[in-house]
Amino acid sequence: MSSSAPTMRALSGDAMQPWLDAVAQLRMTVFRDWPYLYAGAAGYERDYLAAYARSPRSVFVLAFDGDTVVGAATGLPLADDTAEFQAPFADQDIAVARVFYFGESVLLPQWRGTGIGHRFFDLRESHARGLGDFDMTAFAAVDRAEHDPRRPVAHRDNAAFWHRRGYVRQPGMTMLLRWDEVDVGDVAHPMTFWTRPLEAAA
Repeated sequence: MSSSAPTMRALSGDAMQPWLDAVAQLRMTVFRDWPYLYAGAAGYERDYLAAYARSPRSVFVLAFDGDTVVGAATGLPLADDTAEFQAPFADQDIAVARVFYFGESVLLPQWRGTGIGHRFFDLRESHARGLGDFDMTAFAAVDRAEHDPRRPVAHRDNAAFWHRRGYVRQPGMTMLLRWDEVDVGDVAHPMTFWTRPLEAAA
């Protein structure tokens, strides 16, 4: 890690194309660890990230150490995502067209605790606010059993951080996503949504 702060860039649509492979590799690296335990699949990554590149109102927020991508956060209008992401909102009579969805925030361990996580949220919320069509932001987090023996002893989850950002877990809004889990194989994982109102710009 260099001594200087990383450079942050927010990109949309086609401007994401040159960075898709770097973000895919970062996702596979970070999500291999607890709590996702994602075994990684390059083909899935290409398809997943291509959906963001196709959406003209999507956003990639990238953190660079020099020319190297060390962190990434994504977002797109929920209406541009798949039906499985939209269904928990429709079931609650929440207008899908008014929700901006945050896909993930992934950051290499040596850069954590430096404020980049807050910048990821700040820039994505600012992007959604600037579009003018949204009154809610949301993301989904995997549910894991508290006493799962695979949980690292020193692990600190992100719930306190998300609460400080104003997000509230919605227990009635859960979807199932499948991915290959390390040393297990294909598993359906419960993912519960966290939401917050998107206030107008001051």
